[in-house]
Amino acid sequence: MNRTRVSAFAAPVAALLLSGMICLHTHADETNGFTAKQYPPVYTPDWESLSKHGSAPEWLDDAKLGIYFHWGPYSVPAYRTEWYPRWMHIAKPANWGAGTMEYHEKNYGPIEEFGYHHFIPMFTAEKFDAEKWADLFQSAGARFAGPVAQHHDGFSMWDSNVNPNNAAAEGPKRDITGELLAALRDRGMKTITTFHHSFTGQRQRDGQPKGERALSYYRYDKDLFTSSEDPKLRKLYGNMPEEEFNEYWLSLVQEVVDKYSPDMIWFDSWLDVIPEEYRQRMAAHHFNAGEHRDQEVALICKQQDMPDELRVLDIEQGGMKDMPDRLWMTDVTLSSSGWCYVQNQKYKPVDLLIRNMIDVWSKRGVVLLNISPRADGVIPDEQLDRLEGLGAWMKKYGEAIYGTRAHSVFGYGEAAIRDGSHGGQAATIKYSEKDVRFTRSADGKTIYVFLLGQPKDGSQIAIKHLANSEGVQPVIDEVAYLGDGSQCEWTFENDVLNFVAPKPTDANEIATVFEVKLK
Repeated sequence: MNRTRVSAFAAPVAALLLSGMICLHTHADETNGFTAKQYPPVYTPDWESLSKHGSAPEWLDDAKLGIYFHWGPYSVPAYRTEWYPRWMHIAKPANWGAGTMEYHEKNYGPIEEFGYHHFIPMFTAEKFDAEKWADLFQSAGARFAGPVAQHHDGFSMWDSNVNPNNAAAEGPKRDITGELLAALRDRGMKTITTFHHSFTGQRQRDGQPKGERALSYYRYDKDLFTSSEDPKLRKLYGNMPEEEFNEYWLSLVQEVVDKYSPDMIWFDSWLDVIPEEYRQRMAAHHFNAGEHRDQEVALICKQQDMPDELRVLDIEQGGMKDMPDRLWMTDVTLSSSGWCYVQNQKYKPVDLLIRNMIDVWSKRGVVLLNISPRADGVIPDEQLDRLEGLGAWMKKYGEAIYGTRAHSVFGYGEAAIRDGSHGGQAATIKYSEKDVRFTRSADGKTIYVFLLGQPKDGSQIAIKHLANSEGVQPVIDEVAYLGDGSQCEWTFENDVLNFVAPKPTDANEIATVFEVKLK
């Protein structure tokens, strides 16, 4: 295997960058031709200044639903999980990666000869159509959308001068991010780009200490492509000194912010392994870019990787058990396992998906829904069917979702709540018509009541907990079934609203929604 050595001055340059003797914001990296734009410094790179930005713009609270997608060279083997690039290099990985190396060597050859980068020319995306995708996302009810800009695998889904391993230079040979974000903006939608590449840097070249947290996505081995010092491959595999990688990590985010002006940038786990200084510089650049463009931007991340005052917390594949004081987000996927397209993929039924979304919305949350295109750019029919079902439901009941705010309580019921794998509760709770959730119109004049299932025709429904946050009971004007506007006969006694269930409809099978208008 032919490899070229990293130039001897790379590490010293990285050290100078960290020391501040060279300013990233005012110089071009000669190896990639990128210069981060300079914006008036409304925010400085420190937590006190950044916290003044606030965590969430009101438009995000109004939007409620967004769509993104895991799509890249890992979609070519389509085996088990989007973590294929990692597991193909590990003989005995975790259960969800078991058998990947064996599958790879059986179908593509030894990993010493066929590396992950050999999948890139096979990632053709020839059927990708940004206009059709934007139409699909909008018709599904999403108010914002965008790509996984860069996953752990190290491949950039935009036209990058920082990373030569990118969709415009090879594989699709198209600017996926640029095309899609332009199409979304043409439809009045907000945009999001997500970053997962904090994990790509090889921080444990001497091996991972047993029992400790993994800090490197790729396995370093002098006999594998992952240890290549070829100028191009070392960026794909994150094979560079940590100081150099931190600058590389920051440049990638800044390039997307400068080139595509996303309304939101979102970060996966492992953001905490990026030194605080770089996280602060990243946030200041994003916030100052937004101020310069008169654009209300947001930053989303997981765990405790950034202060709450300046970010939106994301909980993967789950939700809050209670209602927090500030807006939050959950990223969930249509599939039952994995985030990218894989062979024999299984999917959540649309009723389960929507009921769990309603629970999120009732608790001041926003949903970021993931789909999984095939390598050629086709979105499978099973996913299209679910997006169509979601869109039909949102079109009928969106009044109770978009632009609403939390009620004094999120709801009540009988569902068994299970813990999620990433905190909070699971994203696949089985709800029924005995579970009640609330939202409230922004003007406070309407309370929306959701039954997470279909009550029996003519059955008596009793709704409690309609009081406001001060404990004041409402003065009710009318109660109507939101599906067709039909009026319900009702009584309100002893702080309980009583009325009769409407006749069943297709929509009732997912959730039955009532509007309680107040005087």
